[in-house]
Amino acid sequence: MGIHDLSIWQHNHTFDAGNRSGERRTWVVVGITAVCMVAEIVAGMLTGSMALLADGWHMATHVVALSIAGLAYLLARRYSGDERFAFGTWKIEVLGAFTSALLLGVVAIAMIWESALRLYSPQPIEFGAALVVAVIGLVVNLASAAVLHGPHAGHGHAGHGHAGHDHAARHHGHAHAHHDPGNVHLEDDRLHESHHRHDHGHDGHRDLNLTSAYVHVLADAFTSVLAIAALAAGLWAGWTWLDAVMGIVGALVIAWWSRGLIADSARVLLDREMDSPIVTRIRRAVECDGDAEIADLHVWRVGRESYAAVVMVVAEHPLTPDAYRERLAAIETLGHVSVEVNRCVHARCP
Repeated sequence: MGIHDLSIWQHNHTFDAGNRSGERRTWVVVGITAVCMVAEIVAGMLTGSMALLADGWHMATHVVALSIAGLAYLLARRYSGDERFAFGTWKIEVLGAFTSALLLGVVAIAMIWESALRLYSPQPIEFGAALVVAVIGLVVNLASAAVLHGPHAGHGHAGHGHAGHDHAARHHGHAHAHHDPGNVHLEDDRLHESHHRHDHGHDGHRDLNLTSAYVHVLADAFTSVLAIAALAAGLWAGWTWLDAVMGIVGALVIAWWSRGLIADSARVLLDREMDSPIVTRIRRAVECDGDAEIADLHVWRVGRESYAAVVMVVAEHPLTPDAYRERLAAIETLGHVSVEVNRCVHARCP
């Protein structure tokens, strides 16, 4: 057994409290969509309507995508205390968003392919039945969108609250001095939890997992609106070609939404944060005295509102870990910081 009490130096690495409200809303929408899917497939089989069958199976793809979002929430919460995840499980939610966005892109490609085939080889359309299906689909998707877009839909708060309400809830500092012939090595590691975060990066406080579910529902509602317009034109003006054209237009818009969601989630998964505003804030805070310089800096996301950073500082007159902690304390979105300080007399530096 060790002679030191390590508990005062150890801290929790769960940086995101999850989004229980978003999780509940996602599963509600899964249920609504699944019921509508089964009803349309059964009605299509009983009536022989291909329009009903096609829309039913199309809804099945959205049930899968929405279930991915729900499972991502569930797994992130289930393994939140698992120490194998060095910086928590929030990225499981981001992985769910990325997967869902990819599926949305596949749906867009399938729509373009099917619409192109219809333009090349037109098929007879039962405009009346198809209009009924499109209207039902629009109502269901608008209801689902309203559920997902409830209060605080874009925030990762359970009831709009955090685990702590103190702007400096906990500070854990580790200082080690390693002496060599002209070099002092100091390390500082702290956990900082706050009630409100104010670093507004690229996707801010957005819940990407909930956004992916919302985009799926919104995409379906958008295609329903286009379908209603096209089918009405076909029924009353005889413009049968407009159905396929609207299919392509809708697919291109969905593909654009999918691209944006893929870019946002991939950015987090690949830790591409070095162009985030927080990087500039860290550099300015550390280098404010004109002596200290950041030789190496790594910044990545560990929660919707939290970043982690590893900072290597070189200075001729290095400060104490507490001094650098105070310089970075104003950056409230820094949830985990490791600072390495090296003393370097300029004439002796490489």
